[in-house]
Amino acid sequence: MAGKQWMKTRSGHVALAALAWTILGCVFALPDLSRGTDQRYALLLSLTLWWSWGLLTPLILWVDRQIAVPNKQLARRVLAHFLPSLLVTSVYVYLLGVLRAAFGIAEWNGLPSIRVLVDSLRGLFLWNWLIYWLILGAWQAYRYYDHYIAGELRLERLEKNFSEARLNALRMQLDPHFLFNALNTISSQVERDPKLARGMIEHLGDLLRLSLESKDRQEVPLAEEMAFLEHYLAIQKIRFGDHLRIETQIAPEVTYASVPCFFVQPLVENAIRHGISRRASGGTVIVSAYRDGNRLDIRVLDDGVGLPAGWTLENSGGVGLSVTRQRVAGLYPDGETCFAVNRRAGGGTEVEISLPLRWAGKDGHAAARV
Repeated sequence: MAGKQWMKTRSGHVALAALAWTILGCVFALPDLSRGTDQRYALLLSLTLWWSWGLLTPLILWVDRQIAVPNKQLARRVLAHFLPSLLVTSVYVYLLGVLRAAFGIAEWNGLPSIRVLVDSLRGLFLWNWLIYWLILGAWQAYRYYDHYIAGELRLERLEKNFSEARLNALRMQLDPHFLFNALNTISSQVERDPKLARGMIEHLGDLLRLSLESKDRQEVPLAEEMAFLEHYLAIQKIRFGDHLRIETQIAPEVTYASVPCFFVQPLVENAIRHGISRRASGGTVIVSAYRDGNRLDIRVLDDGVGLPAGWTLENSGGVGLSVTRQRVAGLYPDGETCFAVNRRAGGGTEVEISLPLRWAGKDGHAAARV
C-alpha cells in the first residue's frame, strides 16, 4: 500500500511538472502566434524548448544534491555549478534537436555531429545557459522556503497543537475534581433535606450543560465565567445557608474581557472548602475584577482560617490551585501573567491574578488586545 501511494504521489508530481512546462511553452509562443505565423510550427518550437528543460530538470537537481558545499557559502556553490552548468546546457542543445526532429520541425541530419553545439554557441547558448541558472535559483528558493519558512510554520503548528493538548489535559484533570466535590456536597444533603438536594442537582445540571457548551474553548467572556460561577455558588449557598456570604464586584467595562474558561470556580471552591467551611461562624468570599491600564486584575478573597504556617503555592497547592495556575501560564506563555496567593492582613486568604486585557470575540475566543 505504501509503495502504491508513493507511485501515485510521484505520478501526480510528474503530471503537475509536465503541465507547468507546457503552460510556460504556450505563454512564450504567444508573440509568434499573434504575428500570424504557422501556428503549429510556432507552438511546437516553443514547447520543445521548455519540454527539453523539463526533462533535464531532474538532472539539474541531482547535480545540485551531489555538490557538498553548504548553501551559506554561496560563492563557492555557484563556482561548483559552473562546469556542470556548461555540460547540462550542452546536453540540452542535443536533446532539443532530438525533440524537434521527432516532431518534424527540424532535420535529423547532423544531430550526432559537433556542429550542432558549435552553431548553438554562435546563437542562443548563452540564453539557454542562463535558463539553467534560473532553474537552479528556483530550486534553491524552494529548498530555502521548505527548510526554513515552511519548517518554522510546521514547528509552530506542532507547538500550538501540543500546547492545546496540554491545556485540554489540564482542564480534563480539573473538571472531574470539581464534579466529585459537587457530588459529595449533594450526597451529604440527600437524606438530611431531599428538597435541597434536588435544587443542588438542578444547578449541577446547568453547570454540566455550560461545561459541555464551552468544551472546545479555552477562553470565554468574563460574563460567561461569572454565570457558571453563579450556578456553583447556588449549590454552596444551599449547603451552607447564612454561613456563606458571597460578594461580586465586577467593573462594567471588563464584563466581556477574555478570561480562561472555568478558572474562577476552582479559586472560589478552594476559598470555601479550605477557608470558610472550617469556621463555625462561616464567612465571606469576595470576587472582584477590574481594569488596571491594559491589564485585567481578578481577585478572590475570603475571611476564613487563612493559610497554614509554611504554606507555599509551589509545594502546598491542591489540585484546583495548581491546575488553574498551569492553565493560566499555558494560555499566556510569554510570562505576561501574575498568579499570587497571599495571607490577608485581617485574616483569610487572597488570590490575585493579573492578565493582559483583551476582549472575547463572538465565538468566545480571544480577540484583539487593548
